Amino acid sequence: MTTTPEPAPAVVASAERRLHPWSWLFVLLGSLRQFIVPLVVLVFLGGRRDEGYQLFGALVLVTVLALASVWRYFTYRYRIDGDSLLIRSGLLERSLRQVPFSRIHNVELRQTLLHRLFGVAEVKLESAGGDKPEAQMRVLKLSDALALERLIRHRGRAGDADAPDAADDGDTLLALPTAEIVRLGLVSNRGMVVVGAAFALAWQVLPEDAMAQAMRSLWRQAFGYVRHLDGSVVLNTLTVAGFVLAALALVRAFSVVLAIVRYHGFRLREHGRRLTVERGLLARVRSSVSRRRIQAWTLREGLLHRLFRRRSLAIDTAGSRTDGAQQQDRGLHELAPIATPAACDTLVRHVLARDAWPPRDWLPLHPRAWQRLLLGDVVFAAALVAGLCWYLGGWGAFGLLWLPWAWLAARRQARFAGYHVDDHLVAVREGWWSRHWRFAEIDKLQALQLRQSPLDRRFGMASLWLDTAGANPMAPALRMRYLPLDEARALAERLAGDVARRPLRW
Repeated sequence: MTTTPEPAPAVVASAERRLHPWSWLFVLLGSLRQFIVPLVVLVFLGGRRDEGYQLFGALVLVTVLALASVWRYFTYRYRIDGDSLLIRSGLLERSLRQVPFSRIHNVELRQTLLHRLFGVAEVKLESAGGDKPEAQMRVLKLSDALALERLIRHRGRAGDADAPDAADDGDTLLALPTAEIVRLGLVSNRGMVVVGAAFALAWQVLPEDAMAQAMRSLWRQAFGYVRHLDGSVVLNTLTVAGFVLAALALVRAFSVVLAIVRYHGFRLREHGRRLTVERGLLARVRSSVSRRRIQAWTLREGLLHRLFRRRSLAIDTAGSRTDGAQQQDRGLHELAPIATPAACDTLVRHVLARDAWPPRDWLPLHPRAWQRLLLGDVVFAAALVAGLCWYLGGWGAFGLLWLPWAWLAARRQARFAGYHVDDHLVAVREGWWSRHWRFAEIDKLQALQLRQSPLDRRFGMASLWLDTAGANPMAPALRMRYLPLDEARALAERLAGDVARRPLRW
């Protein structure tokens, strides 16, 4: 997908337009992906006697899907009417959908390798509500898709009238070179997630006991190789540890490959008051969102992030999906997959248009917050020791070694945690081994809740939970845990008054 598009063709108002002539092919391929498992079962896992009927059934299914795809092409129309997009579809049951540009929160252009080969792109227009896009146009000519994106960007400024006009290529806020993407792959666990998912899928799909037999065979071969060394216990232990480290290194290398495929050419641009991200090596994705649609922010810093002196910056938008499984595939969520702490802070200050980040006056938690955090680990240690003693006897007492680590973690977490509230922003920070900062503008808050468990009442503390539109279920909760009770009540009263007086901006 080109980052500096050619001048867009004129879009004539009230003139209906069709999708690209090859759009039926992409609709057909998308439908076949949904039916690929039934087709495979029908063709390959049936009996030999019914082989002819199976092939005939598969052919009939593919023919029906092809006719439906062609049907969709001839019955799908769209046109520009003032500041709205009108979409007409259907033949027997016709529908006319009107999508105002000012209600479109996210614009996404997606190109797979096949899209790039044909010079087309898939366009998704998303609003704040609903579980699916307001419009999904598969597919448009790339120049038409870029023209529609620019048209929405320039005409959909009902709330951004003061925004300066910008060139089509915009101002670059962040670009990730290959070295940064390699670091991203090293600090992420995408490789482990994919390998784990593939392992689980293989265990379910392959014939019964096939995976178990494969694992036993692999174990016997590895154990036989170690015994063949005929070395000492230390040598055998080092050999096994070497195998484990080699496997982890391969998984981490796989994470690097996945990061390069997903984030190659990552570039964050600003077009007036709209942010656009373009990324991808094989499939190119271009997502766009208005800055005022940003509801909350998340800064993350894991152990490997600190080793490389890096952080990641993500956002929640008003058009976020509530389904966590597909959260990362819809809309714009990552402003900085990886960047230096200074670059992340600069980006936050620029997009928020405020100089008050990062806050300097973080307020601490309740003095006994570390004890409250430690209680969960004490219960876990008791259950661990009980299980180990039942299985190993007296050796299970070694499970108590978890308690010193839990004590250290609770103390460090309570020391790092804190919160900040001013006239415009509310922010919290949590963690120790893996840290995060979660913050939002007060104008974006929708609701707040003061919570107190029986243990909280015993410790004289309470927690304040805040909610924004389009909260990402994969992100940490925006909460202020384990505050002194009077302090939590006063803070809840103050924020409740601010939320009630101020209009919601989303």
